Amino acid sequence: MTQPNDDVWSPATGVGTTATLAAAARAVATRDGIINDEFAEPLVRAVGVTFLTRWASGELVASDLDTEGSPWGLAQMPTSIAARTRYFDEFCADATAAGIRQAVILASGLDTRAYRLHWPKGTTVFELDQPAVIEFKSATLAALGAEPKVDVRAVATDLREDWSTAVAKAGLDTTKATAWIAEGLFGYLAPEAQDRLLDAVTALSAPGSRLASEAVPNTADMDPGAARDRMREATAKWREYGFELDFDVIAFEGERHDVGSYLEACGWTSVATPMAELLAGHGLEAIARADDDRRTMNGVTYYTSTLGNRL
Repeated sequence: MTQPNDDVWSPATGVGTTATLAAAARAVATRDGIINDEFAEPLVRAVGVTFLTRWASGELVASDLDTEGSPWGLAQMPTSIAARTRYFDEFCADATAAGIRQAVILASGLDTRAYRLHWPKGTTVFELDQPAVIEFKSATLAALGAEPKVDVRAVATDLREDWSTAVAKAGLDTTKATAWIAEGLFGYLAPEAQDRLLDAVTALSAPGSRLASEAVPNTADMDPGAARDRMREATAKWREYGFELDFDVIAFEGERHDVGSYLEACGWTSVATPMAELLAGHGLEAIARADDDRRTMNGVTYYTSTLGNRL
């Protein structure tokens, strides 16, 4: 399965709804006191997807929305999204503490790190996403009176196209180290597109650059039709409230390379943190194990990678 090359989306349509779903999970986690993203719920409300607004505000609860016995659903999302939010927040803090002063957020979606984290003076953050997503977030945050805490350069581009040229034109200095963030992205890229993106990141990176990424498992041996059927079953109650994800355009077939191994061949050194380890390290509730953890968020691995000297 591959996405058509000419499809576009906003936070309320297509793949863009997954960014709003993640923001809604951050809103729930914020209300539960696990993280603090004050912009998450207002952004979800502004998108206008009623189901997600009701969940983000606490009007709907996961226990009423998840399919009993399913290994995946809304119940596990606030904790898992909170864990990954902390992971990438800490990555940004560590990278800037090491002297890196430019960061690139790939498929930035409704990410608000430029508005809620403290960045050293002289830092530039490049946010890359579809034009409609960039326009919506910028306009909504401005209407909320939110001001970025860093020099933000929004780059309206498609990561399946020549985004390298676009970010270079926006001012990325490829002679200096960069902190790259690929959060919640690889699951929405075909395996070969994931490789191309990692190649492009490597080509644009000076030695000492860092990349934080969320790697999804290889599912080439799984029946894709059966996997999509399981996801539809898990989200059956969502449809009763008028919300449905299109799993035909966010699920991909084919052999997917392990991110850590692929980057090692490109000159990076990586440290892997599986989801279960990340949750335990933050004192957060574990996600129930399944007969195949690739069917849950337990199948996700986080990598922090550093580029060494080029030969």
